[in-house]
Amino acid sequence: MNRIQPARGELPGSENITRTQFSNGLTVLVHTNPDSLSVVVTGYLLAGALYDQDEQLGLSHFTSLSLMRGTHSRSFHQIYSGLENRGASLGFGARIHTVSFSGRALAEDLPYLMQLLSDVIRNPAFPPAHIEKLRSQFLTSLAIRAQDTSEMASLGFNRMLYPNHPYGRPEDGYPETIQAITRQDLSLFHANHYGPRGTVIALVGPISADEGITLISKHFDDWTNEDQTGESALPDLKPINHSQRQHIPIPGKTQLDLVMGSAGPSRGSEDYYAAMVGNNILGQFGMMGRIGASVRVKSGLAYYAYSSLNAGVGPGSWEIIAGTNPSNIDQTIHLIRSEIQRFTNKPVLKGELADVKSNLVGRLPLAFESNGGVASALINMERYK
Repeated sequence: MNRIQPARGELPGSENITRTQFSNGLTVLVHTNPDSLSVVVTGYLLAGALYDQDEQLGLSHFTSLSLMRGTHSRSFHQIYSGLENRGASLGFGARIHTVSFSGRALAEDLPYLMQLLSDVIRNPAFPPAHIEKLRSQFLTSLAIRAQDTSEMASLGFNRMLYPNHPYGRPEDGYPETIQAITRQDLSLFHANHYGPRGTVIALVGPISADEGITLISKHFDDWTNEDQTGESALPDLKPINHSQRQHIPIPGKTQLDLVMGSAGPSRGSEDYYAAMVGNNILGQFGMMGRIGASVRVKSGLAYYAYSSLNAGVGPGSWEIIAGTNPSNIDQTIHLIRSEIQRFTNKPVLKGELADVKSNLVGRLPLAFESNGGVASALINMERYK
């Protein structure tokens, strides 16, 4: 066990976060907040959609949501009645790289929550009846997605920006891939990808570092999985050297959703913070930045228009999103391109830059007012080094 023991401080940092790594590869982060009555538990496992085969896309997502449907020692009813009786919560979700989890309980009920977390992660039973209920829910949500102009625009954009790349695939799959997944597939995916190596658990609340580490050690220190695969390397992203445009028709819709943009920096890039500040100026600050002011406020061409910088472990995206009447699409694209050209060719105003930086700095303490906000920061600090 390798432990870094800090002193107390205000904002989360090296002086008030205890970071411990168990010999099995699991990492624990603890931040003490004595002024709270509840504890937030959050973290991730390296078992995301990156490991899905094309013919079984959605398998990671399906597996993650199956965990709470029953274990070898707890039924679905026992899991949820136990949480409800204590006013606690626990949930899972899958992204490209990771399966994330998050829960909350009063400090006195934290031992129960940690025991439950260990049980559902390590011993899911994948009960057949509940698996089929989940499958029906997934298929319904995919049918709804197919009628959602915003969702379909985003899917089309990702396919064009990330050709032949895992980032170009939807984590929740397609109807035919969800139909193809069997209970045995879920069990095998769990056996191959759920394990302690690379798993991170963060605790934030009225609990000391020693108490938190001891509690997690009780339920996870003996966890091993010799079959667990390592974190997969991302394939290189081939840059797109020409403009592309695609229209996905959905009959009966009166609004058109537009997504346009290009590749952006990863979270670890030295350009990330400059891009983040720039993105706030371009399409976030105030009434959705320059793009919102031009396209929505001045011209009245869109119901909304803003920019989004999405950065993670791999190559990110820098997107502009707008919702408009189909008859206004060409004018909307022209105005957005004009704002991007102005942003690219002319320095931002000193006052504009100062306002955005002041806003970002002013918002930072607000993010740490809750245990959940601090826990999220701890997870990001660990994930992105």
